[in-house]
Amino acid sequence: MSPRTARARASAGAAVIALLATPLTAVGPAAAADPPARRAASSIANASWSTGAQWRSGELQGLRVKAGSLVPKSPRPGRLGGRDYQVGTWTSPWSSPGFALTQLIPSWEAVTEGDSVVKVQVRGQAPDGTLSSWDSMAEWTLDNPALPRRSLGSQSDDLARVSVDTWQAATPLTQWQVRVSLYRNAATRPVVRLDRVGAMSSALVPRGAAPTSTPGPTVGTVLDVPTYSQMTHTGHSPQWGGGGEAWCSPTSIAMVLAYYGLQPGPFTDITTGHADPQVDHTARLVYDHSYDGTGNWAFNTAYASTLTAGDSYVTRLQDLRAAESFIAAGVPLVASVAFGRNQLTGAPITSSNGHLLVIVGFEADGDVVVNDPAGASNGAVRRVYDRDELEDLWLNATGGIVYVINR
Repeated sequence: MSPRTARARASAGAAVIALLATPLTAVGPAAAADPPARRAASSIANASWSTGAQWRSGELQGLRVKAGSLVPKSPRPGRLGGRDYQVGTWTSPWSSPGFALTQLIPSWEAVTEGDSVVKVQVRGQAPDGTLSSWDSMAEWTLDNPALPRRSLGSQSDDLARVSVDTWQAATPLTQWQVRVSLYRNAATRPVVRLDRVGAMSSALVPRGAAPTSTPGPTVGTVLDVPTYSQMTHTGHSPQWGGGGEAWCSPTSIAMVLAYYGLQPGPFTDITTGHADPQVDHTARLVYDHSYDGTGNWAFNTAYASTLTAGDSYVTRLQDLRAAESFIAAGVPLVASVAFGRNQLTGAPITSSNGHLLVIVGFEADGDVVVNDPAGASNGAVRRVYDRDELEDLWLNATGGIVYVINR
């Protein structure tokens, strides 16, 4: 870590805590400096539960609060994937973001040892009081061969549908709930624990010709995030996606974890001789066995949370000005983008329908320093992208999706 980076992280240590706890419609200096029309372009709100008092504000069945987390207490018999389990359930209070939401992306932090599973479901309410069904988003476990982690396909009802990691409302909704069920093998009773759950709700408005955000006073900070190439893993582990262009998300996650000095492993599951085996290992532990890919946003942050002490979650940012605040606080961001042929000047690939890269800093003029895992080698990963180009592509493609991973 460079002296400059160390100073930036030390001076911003308290700031990152506030950033992670504040609704992102109000995060960063952009809320005060950008034109009103730009501030109102999209509505974004986060809500989460992670303390004893917050858990008790919901409905507990077969679970109890222990040291700020939820664990089983007299769970009832249940079945999942054709197997017998014990199960306990927590249902959140209703969360009202203050606007008519059209999308919801949940994320969670949990421990799942042995044969145990965390199931996440969501539902919403329309302005007239109509309730959606409980839609299942995921059956997640870190590493359970008996019941591999998976998203729950394209469920739909008259109010919403599930698309892998995103719950898309058919009509604007006023509030939402999340329900989490903890399953454990009835015979072995392994540890299963929920440390945090939440969701990002949003109502996106097309960016159109909105002006590029104005760089703020913290530009010029670049974090010393190690560089890993996804392309050096082409052909690796076809059972987890086959490396190469399929592994942008796990490669980005591996870079952020390495920045924090977190080394997963041991790599007993990886072919001997593979360079940067942490990338292969990460791909295995974020792979969605239903979606057949490593790009499930929530699965990536759920895996990262098993190695970090801070929060890991999926959210949206209004623009790059908001991203600057995280960089100044020492938190790199994994951003989801898409772009057509030659739309991103200097990119190592000509186009992508969906690509993840790490925002590691900003040059003095506001251009964006990234670790783009699509570089052909580790030495070709660090890039500088034009601020206007990247902001347009990021906001138009995903509405500003990022993974926030805080140590």
